[in-house]
Amino acid sequence: MLNRPSRLVMLAAGAAASAVVLAGCTSSEPESDADVLVVSTFPFGVEELQEAVIDPFTEATGIEVEIATGSNADRLSQLQLTDGVDPGVDVMMISDYYAALGQEDDLFQQVDASAVPNLDEIADFAKEDTYLGPAYSYQLNGTLYNTDELDAEEASSWDLYGDPAYKGKLALPDISVTAGQLTISGVATAFGDGPYDVDTAFTTMGDWAPNILQFYSSSTEVTNLITQGEIVAADSLNGFATDVIASGEPVAWVAPSEGAYMATNRAMIPTGAANVEAAEKFIDYLLGVEAQTSSAAIVGDLPVNPAAEIPDEIRAVVGDIADDPIAAGFATLDPTELVPTRTEWVDRFAREVTAQ
Repeated sequence: MLNRPSRLVMLAAGAAASAVVLAGCTSSEPESDADVLVVSTFPFGVEELQEAVIDPFTEATGIEVEIATGSNADRLSQLQLTDGVDPGVDVMMISDYYAALGQEDDLFQQVDASAVPNLDEIADFAKEDTYLGPAYSYQLNGTLYNTDELDAEEASSWDLYGDPAYKGKLALPDISVTAGQLTISGVATAFGDGPYDVDTAFTTMGDWAPNILQFYSSSTEVTNLITQGEIVAADSLNGFATDVIASGEPVAWVAPSEGAYMATNRAMIPTGAANVEAAEKFIDYLLGVEAQTSSAAIVGDLPVNPAAEIPDEIRAVVGDIADDPIAAGFATLDPTELVPTRTEWVDRFAREVTAQ
């Protein structure tokens, strides 16, 4: 049987340069693999996560943490290969759709609420019963726009993307990225019968396609397009706007006037995890006011704990939405509606939208 460090190498394949080992507060080597908490996370913002959450957690608990990184898809694939036997990961920080995919294959176990007291302190949307683990942050979908070309009211309307006056000056996300499904559901709600009316959404977006300069697949693509003046607006997650707005560019972000949806990032415990007790302690710490405030300030995450402080840089983008996104009109999507249809919808999006 492979030892845990060997499984970490597997998990971080293709992202080894991003992987870091974070030492605990003790100077002695751990006596066994179970003495080390393995946290799997995204391949970006690792140093910020270390500063905001990992180091303070280790200082507070004495639990040594080892980080593995990789894309959502790659990390989920590695869990599938282990089939719940010594997965080499104790906590996986992963986007909601991939968390739901993993649940379908029994790759995650239920987080024990009695072992995570801070679950009582977070927003209701962050502890939905459809997921086995809580959300620790979320992302809002809206429009990033050039303030020299548009005002907030114009940018908040989905009609913008069908306006021939801006032909070739607009961008939309591909279905493959987080904002993609949020956009589809927003259009489906605004023009159809609700967030899963993809027939209406694909027809509408197919009609818009001649206006769209690019269906983007990364945050870098969309921020470059708008800062270089190639587009005047793009549907995007709020996080894409933070650095651009802080830099003084004539750019703002606005929520949709209708059809506003958000995605969550979740803290999941894999089936067969070797260090469940430490994993629960980590998740509890992650949801606490201190970690939520630090993560907002250093990582740029929107906190799910209402008592956390929201930094000015985030408020400059989303305003008071950060205080209560549900009250502001945002909703989450039901993963049971998305997981079974994913392959079909991806194929249809390519044929009916981007190919137009």
